[in-house]
Amino acid sequence: MSFLPISKSDLENMGWNYLDFVLISGDAYIDHPSFGHSIISRVLEKEGYRVGIIAQPDWKNATSIKILGKPKLGFLITSGVIDSMVNHYTVNKKLRSNDVYSPGGKTGCRPDRAIIVYTNLVRQIYKDIPIIIGGIEASLRRFSHYDYWDNKIRRSVLLDSKADVLVYGMGEKPVKEIAERLSNGEKINNIDNIRGTVVNKSFSQLNNNFKEYLLQSNKSNDVLIVHSHEEIVKSKEKYGKSFLIQSREQDYFGKVIIQKCYDRYIIQNPPIKPLNISQMDNIYSLPYERTYHPVYEKFGGVPAIKEVEFSITSHRGCFGGCSFCALNFHQGRIIQKRSKASIVTEAEKIIWSENFKGYIHDIGGPTANFRNRSCLKQDKNGICKDKQCLYPKLCDNLVIDHKEYLDILRTVRNLNKVKKVFIRSGIRYDYLIADKNKTFFNELCKHHVSGQLKVAPEHIANKVLHQMGKPKREVYDKFVDEFFKINKKLDKEQYLVPYLISSHPGSDMKSAIKMAEYLKKIRYNPEQVQDFYPTPGTLSTCIFYTEIDPRTNKKVYVAKNKDEKRIQRALLQFRKTANFRLIYNALISENREDLIGYE
Repeated sequence: MSFLPISKSDLENMGWNYLDFVLISGDAYIDHPSFGHSIISRVLEKEGYRVGIIAQPDWKNATSIKILGKPKLGFLITSGVIDSMVNHYTVNKKLRSNDVYSPGGKTGCRPDRAIIVYTNLVRQIYKDIPIIIGGIEASLRRFSHYDYWDNKIRRSVLLDSKADVLVYGMGEKPVKEIAERLSNGEKINNIDNIRGTVVNKSFSQLNNNFKEYLLQSNKSNDVLIVHSHEEIVKSKEKYGKSFLIQSREQDYFGKVIIQKCYDRYIIQNPPIKPLNISQMDNIYSLPYERTYHPVYEKFGGVPAIKEVEFSITSHRGCFGGCSFCALNFHQGRIIQKRSKASIVTEAEKIIWSENFKGYIHDIGGPTANFRNRSCLKQDKNGICKDKQCLYPKLCDNLVIDHKEYLDILRTVRNLNKVKKVFIRSGIRYDYLIADKNKTFFNELCKHHVSGQLKVAPEHIANKVLHQMGKPKREVYDKFVDEFFKINKKLDKEQYLVPYLISSHPGSDMKSAIKMAEYLKKIRYNPEQVQDFYPTPGTLSTCIFYTEIDPRTNKKVYVAKNKDEKRIQRALLQFRKTANFRLIYNALISENREDLIGYE
């Protein structure tokens, strides 16, 4: 096993005089299956392609992307595991003080809007080379979208970057097919019909079926036209309608979606078909080094490895349907899982790691206790386009079962040298308490909590929870009661750490005060509170921008004023002395002097 080449000397040592693909990443090179650049490069390597990595090239110097030479087939470009703008800026649009995905946690190792910058760099040097972009930043910006940092509608990143193909969602299948077709001599302009990809065309380049459909001389059940870029810039209502259509088609039964942008047409092919267990196992069995490249040792390593070094991804996808989560638009709502044997094998590899101290930090995915698909109908019909699995109440067809997940946890925690297996990727508590078999809940408290269990009620005002797509407060209260009852029986002193969001669409000052009252009642003083961050690809961001819920076309209150957002956040941390004046004035303005004490 070895790292993939990152320099000319690496190529010489491997005896290679060319590469098939060069992958450019906004993250430092960490060869671990928690990082997209690592998975994609290893998948291509398995298929027999020669792949090199350029991690965090100097975007101020175009020659930095020449260090591995011109690849035979093309460039693959990603900004990293999170959007480069989120990586750089807080919700208040202030620069962050560190970057855990860069050597030594140093900031400034990648540009703003990294996908666009990197792709344009490549175009400067290699004008005719195929360029395929992917990852979260490209995936969530594939259509015209509201950009919080510019506070305007930006067109598809595919157009701004001048890339040839955009891979959205999880990219192993599309990238493999693109690589095969390129290696067979097919021109990149003709590779326009692969599931999980987006391309852009002029009208003359469209196939005849699309032309006829756009001219309304052909009615197709497989194509949807959304409002053009020009239309949604002028109309927030049309923006909301377009977003709703896009989000509802993120399923392998989804249709082709076309959006016009000036003289170009953005064409999204349907999503990929879910990976089966064998395919998932193959991806996670590839020869990852499971750490950062040794070149970063002189900087103290790459901090991001700490969170994932002893963690295991058990599945992908989430049917939770939270409005503020981009996973609906990226990984999708259908669960794709690994086998128990594959997970246990990875745990056994971790055990022999030099730094392993006996603790597996996580076995999970976007939501840890979603091990299987939410209902049996999905295999034939896909997901429901206009209904959620868990909201406003649990669907009658929902399959609630923790047995398989519990079996995996039991096996791993009983491995030699394993002291404890934690669950950090989050438990969906409404799904948990709906399970009539309380075995998993009991064993969760007994074996898999390290004194504190992080959960995500997000808010307690039902009108805000409605906009979030989260269960009502009563459901969370029931979970809390059950958690403490179980721990009392186990004679354990363990606590809940609720994750909270301030200023989410629907939250006004009265809702924020209600949350503060609740926190006072439970005697909880949150150290961290997340102010709602509008990022591309989420329903909540759509509502934030339009102030309309596209599902109902009704107005929604949105706190956009900087001062009000500061106050809503301060109310959730009312014990902080620095917040006193903000909160005092807010309570006066809301006629809630009854909440003002005497100290």
